[in-house]
Formats: sequence, C-alpha cells, structure tokens
Amino acid sequence: MRRYRPLFLALPLLAWATTAHATVSVYNATLNGANESPVNASPATGSGTFTYDSVLHTLALDVNFSGLLGTTTAAHIHAPTANPFLLTAGVATTQPYFAGFPIGVNTGSYLNTLDLTQASSWNPTFVTNNGGTTATAESAFISFINAGKAYLNLHTTAAGGGVPGGEIRGFLTPEPTACVLTALGIAVLGCVLRRRRG
Repeated sequence: MRRYRPLFLALPLLAWATTAHATVSVYNATLNGANESPVNASPATGSGTFTYDSVLHTLALDVNFSGLLGTTTAAHIHAPTANPFLLTAGVATTQPYFAGFPIGVNTGSYLNTLDLTQASSWNPTFVTNNGGTTATAESAFISFINAGKAYLNLHTTAAGGGVPGGEIRGFLTPEPTACVLTALGIAVLGCVLRRRRG
C-alpha cells in the first residue's frame, strides 16, 4: 500500500487543476498608452484581472488605473482585432461604460461581475455579429480573448490631445497559474506511473 501513496496524492492534484482550469479562467491586462493604437505618450497606468466562469457564465472585473491625462468618459472591452495584440476592434461589452464604472476621474478602481447571459452586458452589435444570442456572443467573446484579440480600453477627455482611440488599453492574456498546475499534476502522475512500471 505504501508504494502507491504518491499516486493517491497526484490524482487529486490533477483532478483539481483540470477542473479549475475547465470552469474558471483568469485573464490579466496591463493598461498604458504604449498599448494603444495609435500609441500615445500618456503617463497613466492601469491593470485588470478578469475571471471567467464557464458554468455560471460570468465575467468578474477588477480594474485599477491612475495618472490619466484626462478624466474617464468610457470603459469597455473591444473584440475581435484582426491580428492578436494589434490594431483596433468594435466594442463587445456594454457601452459607453460598464455599469457603475467611475466616470469623470483621473484615478480609480472598479469591481463588478457581468452576467454574460444578460443582453445588458453586451453591445447589441457584437451579439448580432456573433450568432444573435448571448450564448453565441459569449462563446465567440471567450474565443477572441484566448486568441489575444480582446482589449480593455479606457477613453478620457484627453481624446483631442493626441489620444483619439483611448488613453490607455491592455489586451487580455491568460494567467498561467492554472496551466502550470495542470502541467504539474500531469508531470507528477507521469513520474508515479513510470516508477510503478519500473
């Protein structure tokens, strides 16, 4: 019984990592003027964490920003760009800004969870262009995020001062933690099975 103990330890780790990865995906974004299109020299910075739950059909947003040249006028996610991490796209989520997003400020933070089954979470044009239902829009949206074709954009009153497309933006990229845990679980399981065969 003792020689099989590592297997009993590896299987729960693998199951947990795979399940976590399958239902909850976490994405991060680094917002700045250099990520805009066209690039601008805004000194502002921002960050965002986006947690997608494929079972609950929700997207939790945790956004922080500071040092904007102008004050906020809009905040939303655009998708899909023609190329990963490049160019611009139409607005995918509700516009001009998420419900409750701090407008008229240079610095702020935002916490909210979007219910992706609700039409109010979407730009109607995005839904129409992606199957016509919130379910098909959600599926397309997540595929665009995973392909590096979705970005959070903050628009400000500085639009006339050299930042016409938005003052700062950041593409959503997958957080590596879940992938690392899954790979770790698989590696441990592989080692245990090799040991058992030897």
